[in-house]
Amino acid sequence: MRSYPADYELVTSGSLDAVLRLLHEEPGRWTPIAGGTEIMVLYGAGKLAPKEFVSIAVTELREIVEDAAWISIGGGCSFTQIRRHAGIQKHFPMLAQCASWTGGIANQNRGTIGGNLANASPAADSPPALFAYGAALELISARGKRRIPYEEFHLRYKKTALAADELIGAVLLPKRFDGSLRYVRKAGTRNAQAISKICVAATATVSRGCIQEIRIGMGSVAPTPLRLSATEQVLLQSELNDAAILEARRALAGETAPIDDIRSTAAYRTLVAGNLLEEMLRTFAGAAR
Repeated sequence: MRSYPADYELVTSGSLDAVLRLLHEEPGRWTPIAGGTEIMVLYGAGKLAPKEFVSIAVTELREIVEDAAWISIGGGCSFTQIRRHAGIQKHFPMLAQCASWTGGIANQNRGTIGGNLANASPAADSPPALFAYGAALELISARGKRRIPYEEFHLRYKKTALAADELIGAVLLPKRFDGSLRYVRKAGTRNAQAISKICVAATATVSRGCIQEIRIGMGSVAPTPLRLSATEQVLLQSELNDAAILEARRALAGETAPIDDIRSTAAYRTLVAGNLLEEMLRTFAGAAR
């Protein structure tokens, strides 16, 4: 079965203000579309329900702004923009790496970080790095702007904190992790253009052999992208030894809930998640020495 074009409507507004006004006046009617990389897959497979779309490919959402303390990535910025930006490469290299893992070059040219987050796939590549870097989101509407920590954005599977009339205006990254240890890995079927079986990113500060601060994000282990808060708490003020690693693996198993699906099994994901956590901690221990 293929999709029938007449079942869909697409409008372009030309400006961000016009988009926000339309979403506010008719909340729930219009579905925002940016790069369309996810929607067009469903359309091509005949699985996209009839909808009315409003294009949010507007210049106001495509800027990356950098100052002394922050980098602000517009919600409409493509993954190509992100992986090529000198400031992101310097201060947030794990995010640049994750952007390079997101599909192929064509998808990176079209796909946007705002669309990727709003799509809310638990297997998305960029969320673990955003957790690790303490990201915040600026949500915008005709009513104004509000800022939330990224870790409060995902509520449950495919459900986010976005109101019906809101867009992701920007991803905000604080420049405070330059001196931190970092780790990022993706386990997939292939080295490129593969949806992740497991993805993980972390930053840490280690002093005198003990973890002083740690932030760990992981994907494909729960209904939403996950910050591993319980695992982090186990590791804080701990020495990076075998006992701490074993305890961290137990905490990880307790706060994740992977599933069997077409790409992998829950048992495999549980094992690999623990192995990656252990590799990460032993990497941090070696770097600290």
